[in-house]
Amino acid sequence: MHMADALLAPAVAATMYVASGTAAGVSIHKLRKDDEPQKLPTMAVTAALVFAGQMINYTIPGTGSSGHMCGGMLLSALLGPQAGFLSMIVILTIQCLFFADGGLMALGANIWNMAFYGCFVGYYLIWRPIMRSRLFGEGKGAVRGRILLASILGCVITLQLGAFSVVLETSLSGITELPFGAFVALMQPIHLAIGLIEGLITAAVLLFVYESRPELLRDCTAPAEGSRRSLAATLAVLGVAVLLVGGGLSLLASSNPDGLEWALFGNAEAGYSENMGLDEEDFGVQSAAADKAGAIQESTSFLPDYAFADSDSPVGTSVSGIVGSAIVAGVAVLISLAGGFFRKKNAKG
Repeated sequence: MHMADALLAPAVAATMYVASGTAAGVSIHKLRKDDEPQKLPTMAVTAALVFAGQMINYTIPGTGSSGHMCGGMLLSALLGPQAGFLSMIVILTIQCLFFADGGLMALGANIWNMAFYGCFVGYYLIWRPIMRSRLFGEGKGAVRGRILLASILGCVITLQLGAFSVVLETSLSGITELPFGAFVALMQPIHLAIGLIEGLITAAVLLFVYESRPELLRDCTAPAEGSRRSLAATLAVLGVAVLLVGGGLSLLASSNPDGLEWALFGNAEAGYSENMGLDEEDFGVQSAAADKAGAIQESTSFLPDYAFADSDSPVGTSVSGIVGSAIVAGVAVLISLAGGFFRKKNAKG
């Protein structure tokens, strides 16, 4: 669901930068009061895992489309909404600048659509109420049920909100080739399917964490009897998953267009509908701001489209997955240290 610059008018793009920047500022202010040191390594590893996970497009059967996880629900369940949101900003910014995934002018909109809903709406309106409830009763089985329900429901609802925001933003940008009703009718159902699969993936990761180190989960009021693994061991397992997913499984990613590209361009070459039928080489809004952003992005992206430049070698994809994950983890740590996040605060006497 990474938007290209051509889908946004400069005024709409600027508005979304302000909205996302405001949410980031509020998050930073709140995180300066956070005194949970274990969140620092957890943030580094889980942000890297989400980056690697986003590289794997999974096929949506019978549609000619594919989808990938966003990760906001996963991060907010482990880190809280503020740290989850900043982690998503790191992921999306690195994807944009170094891998040319999503437009630079559209970055504010992509952060809002893919991070704000998953981290804040998903956490405060779905994850926390469900996890603090007595739904399914008491005990470990009930907690597992709540994790599964919150993960699936959260991913579905927040992805629907993100998809609808894409439609609104393009409509406000005055792209007349995209009739509002037709675009909604294409975007919402395909992202419903994508959200269901992301919900299952999110639940699987969170259930592993619950069984291994339940105190890492936010609002988990009925933990398992003790931790089966240490924090270091749990993060090591997730770290190995980052390497396997980013360096190996990413090679198996579906070549079908993702939900947004599918809605815009279809997949007629594979025998499916043309959908909106836009020309991939010439569509949307042309602006000086978009041209400038594109030039900057071209100069910073050293592995465009997660591959070596002018090469079809699969090694480029593996390198992109591993290098990108490492950069995400490193930047997340640096930002946390620079901001003074997750430090034990001195107790007042």
